[in-house]
Amino acid sequence: MEAFGATIIVTALLFLCLGLGVWIFAAMVLVSVTALTVVLDFDLMRIGATLKATMWRSSSTWELAAIPLFIAMGEVIFRTDISQRLFNGLAPWVNFLPGRLLHVNIGGCTLFAAVSGSSAATTATVGKITTTALIERGYNTRLSIGSLAGAGSLGIMIPPSIPMIVYGILSEVSIARLFAAGVMPGLLVAALFSGYIALVCVIRPDLMPRRVERYSWHDRLVGLWNLAPVALLVVIVLGGIYTGVATPSEAAALGFGATLALATLMGQFTWKLFVESLMGAVETTTMIITILVSAAFMSSAVSLLHVPQEVARAIGALNLSTLELMVVISLFYIVLGCFLDGTSMIVMSLPVALPLVVQRGIDPVWFGVFLVLHIELAMITPPVGFNLFVLQGMTGRSLGYIARASFPFFWLMLLAVVIISVFPQIALWLPGILFP
Repeated sequence: MEAFGATIIVTALLFLCLGLGVWIFAAMVLVSVTALTVVLDFDLMRIGATLKATMWRSSSTWELAAIPLFIAMGEVIFRTDISQRLFNGLAPWVNFLPGRLLHVNIGGCTLFAAVSGSSAATTATVGKITTTALIERGYNTRLSIGSLAGAGSLGIMIPPSIPMIVYGILSEVSIARLFAAGVMPGLLVAALFSGYIALVCVIRPDLMPRRVERYSWHDRLVGLWNLAPVALLVVIVLGGIYTGVATPSEAAALGFGATLALATLMGQFTWKLFVESLMGAVETTTMIITILVSAAFMSSAVSLLHVPQEVARAIGALNLSTLELMVVISLFYIVLGCFLDGTSMIVMSLPVALPLVVQRGIDPVWFGVFLVLHIELAMITPPVGFNLFVLQGMTGRSLGYIARASFPFFWLMLLAVVIISVFPQIALWLPGILFP
């Protein structure tokens, strides 16, 4: 059967399985086995040998060790009062801005993102305090929830980032360079969010409470002390990577150890906290690795079927310019993000998308940032936006309400995609300095 026919079969089967609600990893294995059996006439022994080789190759990479460690860091922090310290530390420094304490959502998520590789963990940890504190103080509910949904997505852009680790492994791109590339775009997105909050609060002062809380310079200095735990973790993790002292996996181990030490010094470490944190990390890591292995198997299958080459040939026949190609890829990722999580988006699309963009001379490090920005969009895109579900559980609001509240921040992230596309050096400047 021609490769084009195989492409249609694989795509149709995959979307049928996902539409029926089949688990993502099971759908990818089922589609792969079906395609290899029907199209290439593989017997079970050969399929088993392919699966065995793929499982070992995709799950034995040393860089994967960083994933459970970064997740465990977030789990420990979530169970301590560091999120309360973030709120107390940032409040005196942002209170003079239009929008006042609403900026705590942005600043808190930006800081916490630098010690956690997960968007959901960032949203949950910062939201544990701000979802109630801001609304109780009289801030607009929709803007409070929407800004947290958007800012929580920074957890996967500002390093360390679990999707960047996955992308780096699959694309064979330096994870340290990817981490460096995510810093400036992450700060750009944070600045756009804060700028939007300030603008709408200037236009509509009723979004803020009438009573203005007053903070002295003593309060600000105390605030810096409250921010010290997170700042220390940022220095340990990112400092270790960028100075060359530690690899990302080693920095994750250092960060996890430092998090446990901080919890102990603050008098909050218990065996219950430790066990619950490890169990949470195991659950999340198992999900990610299972998807990685099944996606690697599917990648092997579609390669044997020549699907990537066929898709690349079909797109090439359209004679698209580089700009038009990136618009098509962007639209594809926005649609894909409505149905899949970030890890699945990366592993399922990369065999096709990466060769296309590299062929056009696009830096794979920049493309990693481009892709992660679209995963950020997916975090607040219904029906499966993870941040929407996290906030639904924390606020009791409907999924539709939270999606509407986060809609302006979806457009701001889309604006960030346009900006880094027009000015790619925003992403590539820092890696060029740190890793010349």
